[in-house]
Amino acid sequence: MAAACASLTIAAMNTSTSATRALPRIAVLATGGTIAGAAPDATNTSGYQAGVVGVGQLLAAVPSLAAVANVQAEQVASVDSKDMALALWSTLAQRINTLLASDEVDGVVVTHGTDTLEETAYLLHLSVKSDKPVVLTAAMRPSSALSADGPLNLLNAVIVAGNAKARGQGVLVAFNNRIHSARDVVKTSTYAVDAFQSPEIGALGWVQDGRVEFQRSVVRPHTGATPFVIDSNSAAWPLVEVVTSYAGVSRVAVDALVSASVKGIVVAGTGNGSIHSTVQTALVEAAAKGVAIVRSSRVGSGHVMRNGAAADDALGFVTAGALNPYKARVLLMLALAAGLTTPVALQQIFDTF
Repeated sequence: MAAACASLTIAAMNTSTSATRALPRIAVLATGGTIAGAAPDATNTSGYQAGVVGVGQLLAAVPSLAAVANVQAEQVASVDSKDMALALWSTLAQRINTLLASDEVDGVVVTHGTDTLEETAYLLHLSVKSDKPVVLTAAMRPSSALSADGPLNLLNAVIVAGNAKARGQGVLVAFNNRIHSARDVVKTSTYAVDAFQSPEIGALGWVQDGRVEFQRSVVRPHTGATPFVIDSNSAAWPLVEVVTSYAGVSRVAVDALVSASVKGIVVAGTGNGSIHSTVQTALVEAAAKGVAIVRSSRVGSGHVMRNGAAADDALGFVTAGALNPYKARVLLMLALAAGLTTPVALQQIFDTF
């Protein structure tokens, strides 16, 4: 559940007023997660409670923040990110847009749980309306753990958010000294501190010891160049769900979703988004009833190619390209909410963003 936004300010500890003003002004929005988790002892890295450490305590654990930015912080929520809700997405997107519209804020950092970080990051990548940096970060070990990774990740995220090179790159993820694009990044490990990777084309760059280096730039349109708007009227998100194709799968899930008036279905297909014939038959029937169908893949990298008139065009399916099923769901929800419902219009959206 989203909490009321408590706020605090940590100014740079510097006697020179001009030096303080020269530092970037970064808003840190805390949402909970492992980075704000705590366990009974320092050797416990799995049996902890997520989201119990407040943003003030997170910042206090990184005193060197005062040397790199003037930080204002807000506790937007205190959730385990496995429980991320659409309403909280709306709250977060609106708050970021409000902050970035102010001349008093140069960038935003969001502390988040790792479980759904890639989905939240991509949602913001598509809906933030500013070229100022937005950087998500997290941790694989709770704040109470030996060698907790959260403090350094937070410091690096603030450094990236305050760096001029990050402007115009869309929403970024700073994790384990690497900088990833929200569109590319995925969680690839259940335990490792380098759990976030960009499997298809690699990280954008790196951050270490205060230095930020970008090796490439984001190419596809994002943030202010998208048609997607999340505002106070976005409470009713289109119902979009994910189904998976596998050996011996039945059509029960697809039929149940259609009966529940789902607006879209993303298929986590095998290989190049291939779909078991039993499920494909059910999906063709769903498409005929106006349900948007998007083919993605359960494989960890690569892209799903459009099969053209021989298959996708005839069936009324859309292909997700390099988006995994969960990011494809985010884009499909936003597209449907924007009134884009035909396979042709949706394919253009997936080919563009």
